This record gives sequence, structure tokens and C-alpha cells, in this order.
Amino acid sequence: MTIHEPTIELLTRYRRDLHQIPEVDFDLPETLTYVRDVLEGIARETNGHLEREVVRLVEPCRSTICCIFDRESEHATAIRSDMDALPVTERTDSPFASRHAGRMHACGHDGHMSMVLGLAGWLALHLGELPHTVVLVFQPAEETTGGAKVVCESGILDELCADRIFGFHLWPDLPHGQVASRPGPLLAAANETTVTVRGRASHIARAEQGADALLAACHVVDACYGYMDERQAEEPCLLRFGHMTSGSVRNQISDASRIEGSLRTFSIAMGERCRRELPECAERAAELLGCTAEVGFSEGYPPVVNDEGLFGKAAVVLPDLGDVPKPLLIAEDFAWYQRCLPGVFLLLGTGTGIPLHSDTFAFDEAVLMRGVEAYERLVMLA
Repeated sequence: MTIHEPTIELLTRYRRDLHQIPEVDFDLPETLTYVRDVLEGIARETNGHLEREVVRLVEPCRSTICCIFDRESEHATAIRSDMDALPVTERTDSPFASRHAGRMHACGHDGHMSMVLGLAGWLALHLGELPHTVVLVFQPAEETTGGAKVVCESGILDELCADRIFGFHLWPDLPHGQVASRPGPLLAAANETTVTVRGRASHIARAEQGADALLAACHVVDACYGYMDERQAEEPCLLRFGHMTSGSVRNQISDASRIEGSLRTFSIAMGERCRRELPECAERAAELLGCTAEVGFSEGYPPVVNDEGLFGKAAVVLPDLGDVPKPLLIAEDFAWYQRCLPGVFLLLGTGTGIPLHSDTFAFDEAVLMRGVEAYERLVMLA
């Protein structure tokens, strides 16, 4: 293998190869093999010209690969890529479409991996110029259970003295090639929210003998939305329900309803407040119809909050950095890294407007060079 400076052609090849083998959650055998083969090739060729092993791979936790460019420094810069895909059936008709039925890289993680693999080649060619050790983290399960948390809990970042981390996400609503972010809150915390309403069944002809859990669930939704409208006047936050089941037959008053949705907040305080007060709000609404309500929340992801000091340094070396005017209500497990060390998360525009997670998600690979160029500048920060 000959190491080359990253090019559009190289990044395109990486992306299209990876796009064809999408895998989900922690179950990533083909993806891990591909990433490992590229990185091991870079490590072999680089170390073959040096007196000591400078580039090495470690696998600190399940389905995770870290590639370390070791400068024997007291500080290290970490760069993160997610690897997992989604349980989506692709409908792009692309010649390099998914070969795995019912799975697709519909959120750009194939592009994220390609950028960091391209960066690995650049790092190998510029080892002597690096001010610090650089750690490339390829993690699983961003879309599901939060693979970033597993990486943090492994202790690898502490062991390698990582004191800053950067990551990218492709973003369809930004112009092609535009890099953008903001200091402070960027993306929301997410807590999956489930409400169980219990009533009492009766024949609809004797409705007064029952306690209507379906109607009570509607009142609960309305009450919770009203509560969140009041909170939104204080700071950005959101609760929406997307799924409800209730009852069993059409001519019987429902004795149970289940409502499923997601709570999004940007501050720890608001998240704690909503999780404390929404159950009280739901219970009051259900009681008015003789029912009960229980509200449960998943642990979810914390908010993505960019470290303001590190963001200021990044903005100096990224003079074309665009502004994200207000926080966005999606969630990302990059937030777990920011609970451990200062981090900055950036968005890279594809300019397509095709929504993330769409079965037609696609982009022009030329944008990936903009991401690699930004990474090159960020790893050179003193």
C-alpha cells in the first residue's frame, strides 16, 4: 500500500465501498474489517520507515477501533467517526447501493468514516509536523444505544491523555461544502418518552360504567403539549408524541392506552425539570376522567454543547466557519464525549435538502474534502 494525500477520488472510493456494506448497532463485522484493513495498511507502511511504532491500532471496547498517531506528547487530540447504518431499505437506484437488504447508510456515516480514513493518510504523511498525539476513534451504535458512551467508559481517552475532541455530521440543509457550528448548545438531549394510561373497560352502550383510557390519553397529550408551550417561552425545548395504541375492540371503552414520543431539551436543568413535572401534568389530566397515568423516560443522550474556549480556537483556523443561528432539536451521541472532555461538533453541508434517515439520502462526495481539510487544520491546533 502506498500512502497518498487525500483526494476526492480516494474519499469517493472509501465512501462508495462502505455504502455498500451498511451494518447496524454493534454488529459491524464487514465495516470493521474494511476500516481496520485501511488503517493497518497505513500503520505498516508508516512504521516501516521509523525507529519505533508510531501508528498503532487498539480496540478498547466492542466494535470500536482507535488509530493512534503517537507523538509521545502530554496532550492528544481525538477525532470521532461513527460507523453504524440504519434499518432502512435504500431507494436511490445507485450503482453502489446497499448490498444488505433492509439496511442503508441513510445518515452519512459512510461519509464520516471516509473523511477520517482520508485524514489518517494525511496524518501519516505529516507526522513530524503534528503538535500532539492524534487519536482517531471509529465507534459503533450512534443510531441506537450510544456507542460513544461505551468508548468513554472504556477509559481509552484518559489513557491516551486526550484533552479535546472534534467530530462532523453531514447536513443536507446547509449549502454544499459549508462548514458550520455554534458555541454552546448545538444539538438537543433526547429522552424517549412513554405514557401509560389506565382506565376501566365497559361496553360503549354503558360508557358511564367505564373510565375511558383513550379519551384520557388525548387529554394527557393536550396537557403535556400545553406544559411544553410554557417551557418553550423560557428556552428551546420540545415534546412530541408520534405513536399511540389504545383498547382492543371498537365497541368497548378502552381500559389502557400507550403513548410514545420524545422529549428534547438543551440544558441539564430544563431536562431534569421536564422529567420531574411532566408525570405530574399527565396524572392530573388522566384523573379528570377517572384514569391514571404513568410517564417513563429513557436515559437518552445528553445535549451536544460545544466548549466555548475550544470553539474559539477552532474558529480561528476555520475562517470560513458558518454560523448555526440557534440550537437544533436533533440528538447525537457525540454529547457523551463532551461530558468527558472539551469537544466541538461541526456540520458539513451537502446542499441536497434530502432529509437525514431518508431512503433516498445521497450526496456529492466532493464535500468530503472540505471535512478533511477542516480536520487537518484542527489537529494542528497547539
